[in-house]
Amino acid sequence: MPTSSDSGGRETPALAVQNLVAGYGDFAVVDGVSLEVPVGKVVAVAGPNGAGKSTLLKAMLGIARVMSGKVLLDGQDVTSAPLEKLARLGVGYVPQLDDVFDSLKVLENLEMGGYLCNRVERQRRIERVLQVFPQLQAKLHRYAETLSGGERKMTAIARVLMLDPKILVLDEPTASLTPELSRVVLEEQVRPLSAMGTSVLLVEQKAVAALAIADWAYLLVRGRVEVSAPAAEVLSDPNMREIFLGRAAAEVAARSVDAE
Repeated sequence: MPTSSDSGGRETPALAVQNLVAGYGDFAVVDGVSLEVPVGKVVAVAGPNGAGKSTLLKAMLGIARVMSGKVLLDGQDVTSAPLEKLARLGVGYVPQLDDVFDSLKVLENLEMGGYLCNRVERQRRIERVLQVFPQLQAKLHRYAETLSGGERKMTAIARVLMLDPKILVLDEPTASLTPELSRVVLEEQVRPLSAMGTSVLLVEQKAVAALAIADWAYLLVRGRVEVSAPAAEVLSDPNMREIFLGRAAAEVAARSVDAE
C-alpha cells in the first residue's frame, strides 16, 4: 500500500488526533488528546475505567461531540465525519457489541461487509478474507448466533476487512472472552493484520494483553494522555505498570515479563 509523507519527509500516519476535546453536551470527557496510528502498526489505548477511552473512540468516529481539535485520516481532515463516510474512506470499525448479524450465516455476514462492492469484487474479497482467517472456511454456513466468542469476533473482524480498510478500529475486542480466547483474538487475529499493512487502533480494557501485541501505547487518565511510549517499555517499567495499569494488571504484566 503506498503511503504519503508530510512536508518534512515524515510518513503521514494512517490516523491522527490533534488536541481533541470531546464529550457530551457541554461536558468534556476527553481533554486535549493527541495520538497517531502509523501505517502498518498496532497502537493500543489503555487506562482505568472512566479514563475516556470510549468517548475518545466515539469522537474519532463521529459519534460523540468534538468541541475542538482535529481527526485526520491519511492527512485529510475528517473531524466529525459520519461513520458511513469514514467507512468509504478506509476506516473499519468493530464495535464492542452488536459486531455481527446473529440471524445471518457467516458467509452472509461477509457479504454484508462487502456491500459497497459489486458481486465479482465481493467474491474476490471473501476469498482473500478466508486466506486471512482460514478457520472460517468450515463455518461459512453456520449462523453467527451459534458461534463461540472467539469465532464471533473473528467473523466480526473478517466482515469489516471486506471493505479493505486502511485502518481497523477495535473497541474492546476481548470483552466477555476468557483469558485464553482473549489471547487468541489478539495474538492470532489482530496482530497479524499489521504485517499485511493494515493499521490497527485497539481500545482495550485488558491492558496487559493489548500492550503485549501493540507497537505503541497511549495511557489515558481522566481524559488526558499521561503516557505515550513503546508498548514494550510500558510493560517492562514496574512503576509505569502500577501507576497506570493498576496493581492487579501490574502483577500480571510483571509475571509476563519475567516469563520471557
